[in-house]
Amino acid sequence: MDTKQKIEEAIQDKEYNPYEHRQVKKPNSDIRSLANLLKASLGSGILAMPLAFSNAGWGFGIVGTVIVAFVCGHCVHIFVNVSRGCCKAMRKPLLNYAETCEAAFSIGPKRLRRFARFARIFAEVAQLLTYLGVCCIFTVLIADSIKQLFDRYVTSVIVPVEYYCLAILVPLCLMCQIRHLKWLAPFSLVANVLLVVTFAICIFYIFKDEITLNDRKVIGPAVRLPAFLSTVIFAMEGIGVVMPVENAMKKPQHFLGCPSVLVIAMTFIMLLYTVLGVFGYFRYGDELKGSITLNLPIDDWPAVCAKAFIAISIFLTYPLHFFVVVGVLTRFTEPYIKKKYKNLSQVLGRTAVVLFCGGIGVALPMLEYITNIVGALFYSILGLVIPGIVETIFRWQDLGKYKWILWKNVIIVLFGVFCIISGCAVTVGDIIDRLKGRME
Repeated sequence: MDTKQKIEEAIQDKEYNPYEHRQVKKPNSDIRSLANLLKASLGSGILAMPLAFSNAGWGFGIVGTVIVAFVCGHCVHIFVNVSRGCCKAMRKPLLNYAETCEAAFSIGPKRLRRFARFARIFAEVAQLLTYLGVCCIFTVLIADSIKQLFDRYVTSVIVPVEYYCLAILVPLCLMCQIRHLKWLAPFSLVANVLLVVTFAICIFYIFKDEITLNDRKVIGPAVRLPAFLSTVIFAMEGIGVVMPVENAMKKPQHFLGCPSVLVIAMTFIMLLYTVLGVFGYFRYGDELKGSITLNLPIDDWPAVCAKAFIAISIFLTYPLHFFVVVGVLTRFTEPYIKKKYKNLSQVLGRTAVVLFCGGIGVALPMLEYITNIVGALFYSILGLVIPGIVETIFRWQDLGKYKWILWKNVIIVLFGVFCIISGCAVTVGDIIDRLKGRME
């Protein structure tokens, strides 16, 4: 019996349903899972969308955002489908992101099976670096928002943003001691509410006065388009949180389908990103900063609320993304730690990671550039390249008519590689130019 037949029989095996064998201590409802998934993709990214549109122009921005949303949503869909197929083929109740990569290779073509362990390690490292980068971005965004408020209302003390990065490390360390997604869900709901209020305030200021389109580009310069793609990919991708959310659901079969948790989340995200991106660009043009809240006036109370709300919202979101980092590190270190020291190691390890991310924020407090680097390099690998490769390997024996699955995934992977190379090149150039400007 060949590999194709084994996979097909396993997938069609009605006797083994992975959902029936899952033992989740604190399962989440569909609403809580939707809240966690939304919060994974809604954060500092949505507020960077106007800046992305200033790089791409409003016409290209609208089309590009819809396309990227579709591609990112499709990659999440195929990866979850592959994970479910691997669960049935290997008769396991659930698999995380890295385990899915390993399983797909282990039951794929014989000549590629020896790379199964490497695939798992590569996926683990990609997740680790991606969400470390996200935590660094969140640290800088919170610090930037707090600094604006203090510089305006506590004028007796004006300090660099690096000091605010250091000041918020203590409360972040305390928040990151939460160890269950179920306990993070209420914080995610509060953060979502604050983010929606912030979004509403931004919309208020955008439409407060008449909008002019005289000097707004329909299509931006080609050299800036990679920066647009980097920001949008960073803003929309939440694939590293997808498997923990799906695995922790009370009814995981509701994650895919139509309507489903994934479809509702991605549709909502796409609409919000497009609206804020295009109209934010219409209002502020090329003066946009890394987060549109930083462009709001500092003297009006609604704007002050928006700056405070986004700081609180990102603060409450931080542990959800941190959850991915801790999960990866725990899987690497747990076999080497004695049982009686595991609780202490969790406390010290979580604290050390928060301090590390804070140190990166202090060393490189340039919000828009960190965002572009993380989006271009890490999220492109995690959300585009890996899902395309993994589905191809898993479906190798049956790639569809004319091997359309293969060609479709080749396009996705090439798109991801293009985003990596072009996005990193443009962003590194921007960082060098900015550092030169500071020195002159």
